[in-house]
Amino acid sequence: MPPARVWVAAGVAAVPVLLIALQIVAMREGFQGPLGSLWQDYVGTPKSMSVPWAGLVLALVGISTRRRIIALSAAVGIDVVWAGIRLLAGESFAIGNGPVIVLTGLAVYAWFRWDGTERRNALHAAALGALLVLATKVGDVWLHVTIMSRPTVLDEYVLLADHALGDPSWVMGRVLDVLGPVVYGVLHWVYIELPVAAIVVAVWQLRRVVSSGRWPTHYLVRTFLVLGLVGPIVYVIFPVVGPMFAFGADGHGLQLGNYWPSVVPPLDRNPMPMPFDSATPRNCMPSMHTAWALSVFLHTRRDTDGGPAPSVVRWGGAFWLLATVTATLGFGYHYGVDLVAGAVLCLTVESALRDPERGWGWFRIRLVAGGALVLAVLLLSYRYLPVQMAEYPVLAGTVVLALLAGLAAGFHATWFAGQRQTAASQREVETASR
Repeated sequence: MPPARVWVAAGVAAVPVLLIALQIVAMREGFQGPLGSLWQDYVGTPKSMSVPWAGLVLALVGISTRRRIIALSAAVGIDVVWAGIRLLAGESFAIGNGPVIVLTGLAVYAWFRWDGTERRNALHAAALGALLVLATKVGDVWLHVTIMSRPTVLDEYVLLADHALGDPSWVMGRVLDVLGPVVYGVLHWVYIELPVAAIVVAVWQLRRVVSSGRWPTHYLVRTFLVLGLVGPIVYVIFPVVGPMFAFGADGHGLQLGNYWPSVVPPLDRNPMPMPFDSATPRNCMPSMHTAWALSVFLHTRRDTDGGPAPSVVRWGGAFWLLATVTATLGFGYHYGVDLVAGAVLCLTVESALRDPERGWGWFRIRLVAGGALVLAVLLLSYRYLPVQMAEYPVLAGTVVLALLAGLAAGFHATWFAGQRQTAASQREVETASR
């Protein structure tokens, strides 16, 4: 069996093992596990109304237009029936059963009834859709794990480190207060619907799969899934809850004061881990919303063939990144240094995955190793040098931003500047041949 297939087979086998292990942990600790949540998607009230539909839409890229219409119609019909039953029973409105049922049925039907490229494309796309749904289930359990494993949080350290960037969460929080509820509503929608934006970009990238019979060597879903696997590991290494909890009214009585967003707390030069509640996830460091939104931005710069993306796609990716960064800070969910760590993580993971056909030369090794080193330096600095960062904010802030800028410059020079030169050379060859 080729090495690639061995890895795929191992990954497929690992999924049920992981789900069962997490379900056991959830049952022992008394909260809903991934299998219980998945069962609710089939026969109960789905936890999310958008994620199941996003998974189905992603799965539809692998089948023909006629079959897409049939699948969508079936999913809508099932959702209408289930939603009607819930409303008649006096329960709240919810949708999401239909796409999960149809996604499962599509995979089973393709496995037993189709063959060749048709079967391969359908199963590939269905697997991506299923992984998106399952990833959210695993993520929910992992947030509980961060609470169980880390009873104390490091927000006092991060607050000091964030002073080097000018306490951007406090600044943006006050700005959103001035801008009012309309802007707040738009940003809140952008923040919670990041998976939908990712699916729109992924569908655009995979739009030629059925007609060409070929899958791109790299696309957004791969980056999203790897980020979701790697990033949350840092949550338990560096537990942080965020300004609105540690320094705001949402701290359930354990906050150090109701400072956010009106007043920056006094800088305590003797920071200590602070105990926190058993309800708030320690999911701030790094900012995964920033990492995912930056990956959306990067994948909207160019098409999968290396050509420039349409203007609407490019502007959409830029808007989603800007709005997500504004929301993460303005809602008090993150500190500025969280966002820097998230951006570094995204550039590092994307460098490891992008253009796999180019292999692992020095150009890739230096970016991945350099990104991992920068992330480690940032985390160690936030933890062990926060007092110095607060005392010398201009110097510390310049170093933090310079590390990010240097990694970004290397990323652009490696993955985008070279593509432009290649595209220009191809155009010159085509012009000369006419």
